[in-house]
Amino acid sequence: MQPLTKTNLADTAIAAIRSEIVAKRWDIGEKLPNEATLSAMLSVSRGTIREAVRVLVSQGFLETRQGSGTYVLSTTDTSTPLSMARRASLRDQFEARCALDVEAARLAALRQTPEIIAELRRLLERRGNFEGGDAAAFIERDLAFHKAVIAASGNRAMIDIYDFFAASITETIEATLGAEIPEPDMQAHADIIDAIATGEPAKADAAVRRFMAPILSALDRKIFS
Repeated sequence: MQPLTKTNLADTAIAAIRSEIVAKRWDIGEKLPNEATLSAMLSVSRGTIREAVRVLVSQGFLETRQGSGTYVLSTTDTSTPLSMARRASLRDQFEARCALDVEAARLAALRQTPEIIAELRRLLERRGNFEGGDAAAFIERDLAFHKAVIAASGNRAMIDIYDFFAASITETIEATLGAEIPEPDMQAHADIIDAIATGEPAKADAAVRRFMAPILSALDRKIFS
C-alpha cells in the first residue's frame, strides 16, 4: 500500500484497506497487520487506522476479536450500492446549492455596485486554484467567495439559509477536489462575476447554471454507470 496524501485521511485509509481486502491481499480469516504496522504503511496516525477499521467492521469486511486482533470477514465489496446512494445524495446537495446560487446571482445582478464587484474579484483572486496542499484552507477561501455572492443578493433570509447549510455546501466544495467530480476553474467563477456586473439577472442565472452543469453531469454518470 502507498502512503496517503489526501486531506480526508480516514476516508482514504478506509478505501485503501478495503481495496487490499477486495484484491485478496489477505485471505478470509487471516489476521490484519496491527495498528502500528498499518499506520506506518499508510503514513497516518494509529487513530486514523482505528477509525478505518471501525468503519470496515461496520461494512462487514472485518471483524475484531477481543485480545486477538482484526480479521478479514469478507472479500466481497458490498459498498457499491452505498456509494451510489451517497452520490445521489450529493447530487441533491448540489441541486439545492444551485437553486440558492442562481437566485442569489440574479438578485446580485439587480443590486450590484462597483464596490461589490471589486470585492468579488478580490475574493476570487484570493481563492486561486487548488493545486494540492492545504485543501481545508482552499475550501475556506472558495466558500468565502460563494458566500460573498450570496451576500451580494442583499437578501438577509437567503444569507441565513446559506449559513445554515454551510456544512453541506462545504461538502459539495470538498467533493470537487477529488478525481470524480470536476472542480469549476477560475474562469467559471469569473464568468459569474462578469454576469452579475452586467446588471442583467438572466445572464447571472445562465452563468451559475453553466458553472454547475459539468458537476451535475459527472454525478449523473457516476450514479447511473
